[in-house]
Parts: sequence; structure tokens; C-alpha cells
Amino acid sequence: MTHLAPLLIETSPLLPVRPPETVSMRTRDGVRLEADLYRPDAAGAWPVLLLRLACGRRTALTSHYAHPRWYAARGYVVVVQDMRGCGTSDGRFRPFENESEDGADAVAWAASLPGSSGAVALYGCGYAGMAQWLALAAAPKALRAVVPAFAGWDVFSDWAYEGGAFRLADAMGWALRAAAESARRVEDGTAHRILSDAARRLPLDDEIPSRPQALRDYARYTHYDDWLTMPAPGAHWDALSPRAKLTEMPADVAVMQIGGWFDPRLAGTLDAHEALAGRSRAPLRLVVGPWTAAGPQEAPSLDALQLAWFDRVLKGEGADRGEPVRLHDVEAGRWHDLPGVPAADTAFHLSSDGLATRQGGRLGLELAEAAALDVVVHDPRGPVPAVGGHAVPDAGRFDRSVVDRRPDVAVYTTPALTEPLTLAGRVALDLWIEADAPSFDVSAVLSVLHPDGRVLPLTQGHARVEPGDPMRPLTIAMRGACATLAPGTALRLSVAGACFPAYPVNPGTGAEPGETRRVDAQPITLLIHSGPERPSRLRAPLPPGGAGASFGQEFSSDARSFDTRAGSTSPFAAATRQTSRL
Repeated sequence: MTHLAPLLIETSPLLPVRPPETVSMRTRDGVRLEADLYRPDAAGAWPVLLLRLACGRRTALTSHYAHPRWYAARGYVVVVQDMRGCGTSDGRFRPFENESEDGADAVAWAASLPGSSGAVALYGCGYAGMAQWLALAAAPKALRAVVPAFAGWDVFSDWAYEGGAFRLADAMGWALRAAAESARRVEDGTAHRILSDAARRLPLDDEIPSRPQALRDYARYTHYDDWLTMPAPGAHWDALSPRAKLTEMPADVAVMQIGGWFDPRLAGTLDAHEALAGRSRAPLRLVVGPWTAAGPQEAPSLDALQLAWFDRVLKGEGADRGEPVRLHDVEAGRWHDLPGVPAADTAFHLSSDGLATRQGGRLGLELAEAAALDVVVHDPRGPVPAVGGHAVPDAGRFDRSVVDRRPDVAVYTTPALTEPLTLAGRVALDLWIEADAPSFDVSAVLSVLHPDGRVLPLTQGHARVEPGDPMRPLTIAMRGACATLAPGTALRLSVAGACFPAYPVNPGTGAEPGETRRVDAQPITLLIHSGPERPSRLRAPLPPGGAGASFGQEFSSDARSFDTRAGSTSPFAAATRQTSRL
């Protein structure tokens, strides 16, 4: 993706920038780390921006950010460092294991570099974002600000697993790229070629889809097997995670998090903001925009956000914008400023005639009087595919109307809106569901159904039910959303037994993904309950007064589309005028 430099009104002349210098440091255990140094070619002392990378410092993450020269010309010393075992730095790369100590050492070293004012800020996205959290946990004295982007908060639940299901496409793609880089460092050309090719086209048709031959043959170059064989949270994951390590927030470190609605680690970004909001005295900001983990897609650019933040907290320039949370509305295209992230406090109840996979079911604010049962048959020979969303390489908002017409997808849709309706905040699903197999998966997607038939996702969630789990309402965290639905549109919930290749196909036996061959998977029948005794419900964030919006159009005989007959009225219209607050 081509990087578009931000359009900013320059308040002062740009500074000349010295040619980059290669500098190095030693960690507390003697490992040499190399970096490129960019600094203004002018007298004075400047705050330091430190970018620590696992993907090679020469790229400087220009897929997401302006080149370091851009920041240096605006009055910053910029240091781009290869992490341990990456680029030209010494040591062995083991994800998240050394970033707390190495990050703290790098901050102290950066503060002493020529031209430094002694104040250091960290920035970077993805792995570099998590490394910022881990460095912050060590509380280096020179650290004044961090800007983790698309980073998450917990390695287990934000990087390796989601709802108990392995993050297959995301985890495999990253492991293959990291393994290829490790092979390159030791000049293993064959391994580098095989792993690089596999990273470009994930080998998901292998006999063991979750553990393909390339990763089995070159396991020495990657952490993948460790993650695949530890499917439950515990001490090992806690030792790597900011959620567990950052128990005390340094009082003088300003934090701005940047998240994307279709970033795989958004749930952790929201969790981190909520965790820190109660214990941080320094400035705290959360911005969630229309971006994916692949990079910025719309204005404002990450650079515009960061520069304004750094100027304020490191130089004392610029005023506080106000509310600590800013959410981008993916339907209306505008921004909402809020004091916090709203909770999922309004219930939309599921109901149907038992034909949610054929004619479609309904979402309404009033609980249906009669019980209903929808049957979904998951066939592993043709699992429901992932279309857009956050957990696949081609993440984003892509029309999933074709997927919703499949007979193995149950859909529940509100009548069409007659007034605008804004959702902004957390989303969750409480689903009464059972199956005829010891283990099964549930994929849930919340979308906007447009009058022209397009179904554009807002957010999604996934859960794996393990053998022995009792029949109960299964709560699926569906991350968050921000959208203003226009009159004529509707909300839709889609429920299926798979979301491949975002997550492995569940064989139904309870076997772990790394042990499951394609031939092992069996069809699974899912039973979705709704009604008074088993009230399956979607919980969505509606602002005060928002739940009073009314719905108008009636469902046709095929409820996957609208009945646009003149004068039609919905039996649910009256119910939508009253809020069902939890």
C-alpha cells in the first residue's frame, strides 16, 4: 500500500536532517543491538522517538508511517532499532520474551544519544506496539510517551487464540514470515525460499492444515509449535503479556493507543484502555479508525495523529483535544468523541420460525413469546469461509451477502430502519447453542444490510466449545463497532459453525488443531435456541436515546431481503420504540 504523507499546516520551517548514522548498544546481558539514527542538522536538544522492529530496521515500517526523516525534520531525534535476533542485531528472536528488558535498556541508551533532550517516546504497530507495552512495564526513567498501534494487550487472547480457537491464518502467516527471516539470517537459502513462498500463499490444503509441512520441516526457525500446543491461558502466556506484567502504570508516561475496526488485536486495545483508564494520571487517549493491521486506509494518517500527540506531551505544544476516546463511524464517515468506550447494554433478541438458514430469522428489542429452534449443519468438506472482517490477510469491509445465502449460515435481521441509529462501543452475543459433537465452533458476524442487498460487516466474534462444557448461554465477545445506520438499512447477525481459514475447522472430536488431519473432521449439527426460556440475544452499544429509533419494513418470505411493498408495516415496529436495557 502506498503511504500517503499527512497534510499538515506547518507552523515552523522544517529543519535540515543529517545523513543517517548506524549506532549500536549492548543490552544488560551483553547482546549487541544495531540501529539507524536520524537527527536534525541544527543546534539544540530534541526529544527522541524510538522505533524497535522485528521486521528489519531499513524498512522503518514505512508501510504504516512516514520515513524517520519526516519526524527528524520536525524537531525529533529518531532511532530505528533492530530487535534481538532481527536485522543485523545479535541474539535469537523469541517473540515477546526479551522485549521488556531490551526495551528498557534501549530507552535509557536512546536518552543519552547526541542531540537528545533526555525525553524518549516509543512508537510502532503490531509487534512493535506490544514491545512498547512490555518496555513500559519495566518503567524506564527516560520514557515519557508510548503510542502502541494495532498491538493488543494479551499475547494469548490477542495474538494466538480467540475465544479458545487458534488464530490460524493470522498466526501462521506471521510465523512463516518470521521463520523466513530467521532462515535468511543464517543463509539457509532453501528454507528461506520455501517459507517465503508459503507465507505468500498459506499452505492450508496440507494434510494437517494447522501444521503444514513447511512449518514441520523448519520448526527450528519459529515459535509456531509452542503456540499451537498451548491452547489455554496460563503462566507461560502471562510471562509474555502486558496484561499480566503491567500491573502498575508509571505516573508520568502519556499513552495514546491507535486501533482499527478490522485489526485482529482490537479487543485487546479496548481492554488496555479500560485497564489503564482507572489507574493512569498521565494523558490517556484511544483512537479507533477505519484501518486494518495492513496499514492506514483513510485520513487522518497515523503520522498526523502521532505528531500532534508527541508535540503536546513531549514539547508542550498544542492544546488537549478533549474527550479521551475517538471512534470512527464506518457508515457515516465521521468521528465520535466520547468520554469512554460504551458497554454492550441494549439487547436485540433472536427469534425465528425455525428457518433462519432458509428464510432468515429476526432481531428485535422485545423477547419473543414462543420458543424457537434453528438447526445449522456444518460440513467440513466446505466450511463457511471468512470474508473480510479482522482475522484474515485481506481484512476489511467486504460484501458477505453470498456467504449469508449459504444453507449452513443462520441469519437474524432487524426490520429496516425508519430513523438513523448509531452504535458505538462494545458488542457481545449470548447464544443458547448445543451440538451433536463433543466440540464445536461458533462464528458470529454483525453486519449492516443495505437496501441494494449488500451486507457489510461491522464486527465479529468466534468461540470454540470444548468437550464437557455444559449447555449454557455461550457468551461471544464481538469486539466493538461504531456505525450510524441510515434509514432503509438494517442490522444483521450471521451465525455459522466455521470461519475458515481465520480459525481451524473443528473436527468435532476435541482434538487439538495441530493433531487434526483433514480426514478426521466430521459434520456437526448445531441447535440454536431462542425464546423466553433460552433467550439468545445480541448485546449492542446504543447511546442515550438511540434505542428509540424505529424500524419499518416487513420481512418478505425470504427474510434475507427486504419486502419493499408500499405501506408494509412490521410486527416488530412497536417493540422497537421501547428500549431493552440490561
